[in-house]
Order: sequence, then C-alpha cells, then structure tokens
Amino acid sequence: MEKNKTGKYLKYAIGEIILVVIGILIALQINNWNETRKIRGKEIDYLTNLKTDLQFSILELEEFIVKREAQTESAKVVVEHFNGKAVDDWNIFNKHVVSIYTWQRFYLIDNTYQELKNSGNFSIISNDSIKNSLLNLDLLYKKLKYKEDHWRYDAEQTLHPSQYEKSDINSISNNYVYQLSNGQQGELGNLSNETFGNILDDQKQKNGFAFAVFSFAGMKGSFTQMVVKSKEIITLIDIEVSK
Repeated sequence: MEKNKTGKYLKYAIGEIILVVIGILIALQINNWNETRKIRGKEIDYLTNLKTDLQFSILELEEFIVKREAQTESAKVVVEHFNGKAVDDWNIFNKHVVSIYTWQRFYLIDNTYQELKNSGNFSIISNDSIKNSLLNLDLLYKKLKYKEDHWRYDAEQTLHPSQYEKSDINSISNNYVYQLSNGQQGELGNLSNETFGNILDDQKQKNGFAFAVFSFAGMKGSFTQMVVKSKEIITLIDIEVSK
C-alpha cells in the first residue's frame, strides 16, 4: 500500500474472484449436463421398455381379434339353430357353443407403463405426444374392461344357469377336448339336444348367444383401436429415441 500498489492488488483479487466464479459456473454446468444426460438415459430405457411391451401387446391383441371374430361367427351359427335351422352335426354345434362358454379376458402388457405411474416417474417422459397417447391407450383398455365385465354379467344371467343345471358338462367338455386335440384326448361321445338340456328350447340361452354376437364384435372393435394406438406410440417412440 505504501508503494501505491493497492490498485494492482485489487485487480488481482477481483480477477481471482472472477476465476473462482467462472470455475463454479463451469462445474455447475457440467453437473447439470451430467444430470440431464442421466435423466435422458433413464428416459430412453423407459421408452425402449415401453416399445417392447407394446410390441408384445400387439401380438396378443391381434390374436384376440382372430378369436373374437371366430367367436362372433360361432354365436351367429348357434343363434341360427335357435331360429329353426336344423342341427346336422352336434359335434360342430358343440364346438361353437363351448367356444362361447370358454371365452377369456384380455390383459394388456403394460408393466413399464404401470411402473412409470406407480413410481412417480411418468413425468420423465418428455414427449407430450407419447404421454398423451399412453393415457389414451389406457383409456381404451379401461373401456374394453367395461365391455368384458358387461358381457360376463350377461353370460352369468343367461348362459351359465342353464348350462350348470341342465347340460351334461362332462360329455360336452370331453367332446370339445377330443375335437381340439384331434382325438388325442377326451371322448367324442354321442351328443344330442338332450345333452345340452334341450338348449334350443331355452329362451335365456338364445338371448345369451345373441348378446355374444354384439358383445364380441364390440370387443374386437376395441382390440383394433388398441392396435392402431399401440403402433402410433411405437412410431412416436422411434422418432424420440432417434433424436
């Protein structure tokens, strides 16, 4: 200070402070960049897993579309017999009937989507179009579940009571297994209208198969919508991952 070097030292101190601040800012920037990179990596992992789930779901959906088409046609055939068409082959009739009795629910493969929701990580998906499409797919799935629940109620009110009380379930099931296994299992037996508890005189049963026609057709429509939406999401994911 005695040698009038105050200004020099002040400049030196200010320079040191600036360098420290710049260093801190650079460190923060690198830290933020690393954090962003980690989050992006996690997002890519989720998107990849979502795509895998969707691909498996599409295979399942397409299989169920074929099943519901066949079941719709089977229900139509059975209703024709209720309306007076003679049954020429009770084995074929049985195959149509049991295919309706033994319908199965569809379950979406959405493990990754559920993990995102339940873990609170859904916001990690930065693409709003993907998020909205996933929510829309979930909504379609919920609508399908409603249709399935509605059909199950109809079946329990119309098909099941008579089946349990009047039909020879053992003969019917053995015949069905025999046909599916090409004679390797079960037993063909000798089916008749009496085996089914005189089913063609049962108005409730007729109503049940009539319900099946439009219920299964409605489910098929839902499956088709879900396939379209799933493929749309896969396209969005591919674009996002390639960025």
